[in-house]
Amino acid sequence: MKMFSLRYMMNATTAAGIAACAACIVYGFYTGIFSSQAALESFLAGFGLWAPLIFIVFQAVQVVIPILPGGIGCVAGILVFGPVAGLIYNYVGICLGSIAAFLLARKYGQPILESMFSPKVQAKYKHWTEGRRFNNLFAIGIFMPVAPDDFLCYLAGTTKMTLRRFTTIILLGKPLGIAAYSFGLSAAITYFAKLLGIA
Repeated sequence: MKMFSLRYMMNATTAAGIAACAACIVYGFYTGIFSSQAALESFLAGFGLWAPLIFIVFQAVQVVIPILPGGIGCVAGILVFGPVAGLIYNYVGICLGSIAAFLLARKYGQPILESMFSPKVQAKYKHWTEGRRFNNLFAIGIFMPVAPDDFLCYLAGTTKMTLRRFTTIILLGKPLGIAAYSFGLSAAITYFAKLLGIA
């Protein structure tokens, strides 16, 4: 019952997070934050030097407690901080969160998977841990994001994979996926915003 309640709360939080993010994107375009350099600089000035740190922490937390699809956070980084800084902040935050998820799973084991993820997701990737092929499958999943990265980070923590190997795969594999999500979704959002006349 506790596991079901936790998953229900996470699903509700995710839905609320997506709705809030959508509202922020619309607000950003209407106020010119995402289309005017001056408006963006004025917006960020309100947070001062804390703005990048706050965003990095947010990205790390959303890996440990998935409240938003990862791609949405990546787009926010690009729109708010620009392509170069946004990519760097996304990368740092997601890598830190991924390592934290691995360490949590290493400490608490299978119960943390059962409390945070649906049986369907667990069953779908359970065979990855069979035999000695998990390291290779995990690396492919991170380099070419075809699976839920947050779940895979937790799953890796329940295997015999070392922290050193995990960290190496994350640091080398994340940039491609983050860049693809960031720039691809950013371009799509901007395109549809122009169609709707709010950009």
